[in-house]
Amino acid sequence: MKKASYRAGVCLAFASLIAPAYAQNTDTGIVQAGEVREVIIVTGGSQVRLADLYAGGQVARGARAGLLGNIDMMDLPFSATAYTDILIRDQQARSVGDVLENDPVVRVAKGFGNFQELYVIRGFPVYSDDITYNGVYGILPRQYVAAEFIERVEVFRGANSFLNGASPGGSGAGGAFNLVAKRAPEEDLNRLTLGYESSAHVYGAADIARRFGQADAFGLRLNVAGRSGETAIEDQDRSLSVFSLGGDYRGERVRLSADIGYQDHHIDAPRPQVTPLGAIPDAPDSTTNYAQRWTYTDEQQLFGVVRAEMDFTGWLSGWAAAGARNGEEANVLANPSALADGTTSAYRFDNTREDNVVSADIGLRADFATGPAAHRLIASASAIRLESQNAYAFSEFAGFSGDLYNPVDVAPPVPDFFIGGDLSNPLTTEDVDNRSFALADIVSILDGRVLATLGVRFQDIETTTYDYNTGAQLSQYSDDAVTPALGLVFRPSDQISLYANYAESLQPGQIAPANSGGTPISNAGEVLAPFRGEQVEAGIKYDSGSFGAVLSVFELSRPNAIVLGDVFTDSGEQTTRGLELSMFGTPIEGVRLIGGATLLDAELSRTQGGVNEGNTPIGVPDLQLNLNAEWDVPGVSGLTLDGRVLHTSSQYIDAANTVSIPDWTRVDAGVRYTFTVDGRELALRARLENVFDEAYWASTGGFPGANYLVQGAPRTLRISASASF
Repeated sequence: MKKASYRAGVCLAFASLIAPAYAQNTDTGIVQAGEVREVIIVTGGSQVRLADLYAGGQVARGARAGLLGNIDMMDLPFSATAYTDILIRDQQARSVGDVLENDPVVRVAKGFGNFQELYVIRGFPVYSDDITYNGVYGILPRQYVAAEFIERVEVFRGANSFLNGASPGGSGAGGAFNLVAKRAPEEDLNRLTLGYESSAHVYGAADIARRFGQADAFGLRLNVAGRSGETAIEDQDRSLSVFSLGGDYRGERVRLSADIGYQDHHIDAPRPQVTPLGAIPDAPDSTTNYAQRWTYTDEQQLFGVVRAEMDFTGWLSGWAAAGARNGEEANVLANPSALADGTTSAYRFDNTREDNVVSADIGLRADFATGPAAHRLIASASAIRLESQNAYAFSEFAGFSGDLYNPVDVAPPVPDFFIGGDLSNPLTTEDVDNRSFALADIVSILDGRVLATLGVRFQDIETTTYDYNTGAQLSQYSDDAVTPALGLVFRPSDQISLYANYAESLQPGQIAPANSGGTPISNAGEVLAPFRGEQVEAGIKYDSGSFGAVLSVFELSRPNAIVLGDVFTDSGEQTTRGLELSMFGTPIEGVRLIGGATLLDAELSRTQGGVNEGNTPIGVPDLQLNLNAEWDVPGVSGLTLDGRVLHTSSQYIDAANTVSIPDWTRVDAGVRYTFTVDGRELALRARLENVFDEAYWASTGGFPGANYLVQGAPRTLRISASASF
């Protein structure tokens, strides 16, 4: 009954807007004393007109900065990049993770005990369920977000609790991601795509959009897609079904939007993570699958969000947004532990989960002037409630033996050794309630050459856990905090922007898991106190109009959860210092670049009893390099070649820093040809990832105290044909 009510709520929220719309403030900017300076600031992250494309079309000029909205990159006192649908389509991206592989500050990993995409930014993880959708937390599918939902992927680097509020999943200390929903463009769109991925994986998608009504004020956009078949990893079958419908209304003073989406994602025999037992085994052949055939991961997600924005006067506007999600997951896994020679042991782990999420955000924005200073004053309130039902079951921890290099199928053991709850009817095990109120003032002086942002957010976090078997309350933590932020931008010229900021991170305290690496946790279910961190950052931005770059230096510290013996505790702290360079645009005609480098100096700045203090945290490399280049072949209209190089330095797998996975370099290459036949635009694309079929461990860890290894994907060919008419 509860499941049905949540799903009905999602559908009713969408249907409640008969004339849905993409909420954007279309005003011209901050009111100056005697003049208006054109600054695109879209409160809440939704837009009627997306921020303009930068030269080359792969990134945009603006990206969302939480309650401040979309701000031009040169006016933002933080570092951010917005990747566009042009890049998403040209690279045949399958998920958010595929898009983020272009970012030199981000590395893509996997979750703990599941197949959730996980993103590491500035040395700290961001879980996929802590990404915002049109500025609203908790709405997107957990585990995996298909690229077909996305118009843009916006990357915000650094502590962001003031801008976004505390994330419900407890991650995001090092940055944040916002996904922008697709909207109907000005021209009618009918795009059909068929594709193939090695070794026997097929793909089909339809993208249809219309604008109608007076001045084309109404818009609808429908996306459906499906994937099915064996992937490049042996005997790993993946199926994906995607549906989304987005609508918008662009009135003179009122803007409305609504989105509803559904995702069904299933993987049979997913290649698992590997936990090393001492020295690290060499990575097996890139296509080898050491999963048991009876393992799988399965999830279905239904979600929706609505938004409204209204200009009350020429200087006062407001917005309101609300969303909901119902998600179901089921996994049967057997993630092995391995000795240096590849000998493994594993046990069966089953779990089920259901999430019901409701999220809301409201705010007011006022533009006014006081003497020579212009102000944009913003007040915002937000709330999110997450109710999660969970159950798990383990087989005997002694497990069964195997071999990474010569996998052997075994009969599925019975999961009756260590049980929590009923897999077919899980009880509520977690409630999260986050509420916050924020105030911000963007002050502009000297004809917009100096912008100062001052803000503060009051946050109330309440987390309650319950016993898996009885439903009795185990632990409750309720606390509040005030997280300030200060930002300063100085523009000595149109091409140069200097910025600095102080910001804080705040995440709900993590919940002690039932098990870590085969060891039961004695305080399972206990809620740790909220994690609060601090960041200072400064940088310089360059914009020639066709080529841009951002160079920044930062220091970010935050408490860490660690496992001491069999106790899950927050007695650690991690400090990361870094230097980041990002670049984008067209340095010369016919050539497009995205790339950069990240240097990280991360350390365990506080540990229990000083053990391992000063060492590098698990899974944080010293160096990350990215370079993606496209070249339009002269003399052959529509023909483009592209290549990408990714490099990640070695990563420690233990806090003692005695063992590490080697550095790795991956090369990707692609070609596309676009042409017109009878007025129809056709695009043929081919992309080969991991050209040299390198076998490597791509990441380690991603969850406190864990050091599991995730192997990089094998050489994978993707080809597709799209027709637009």
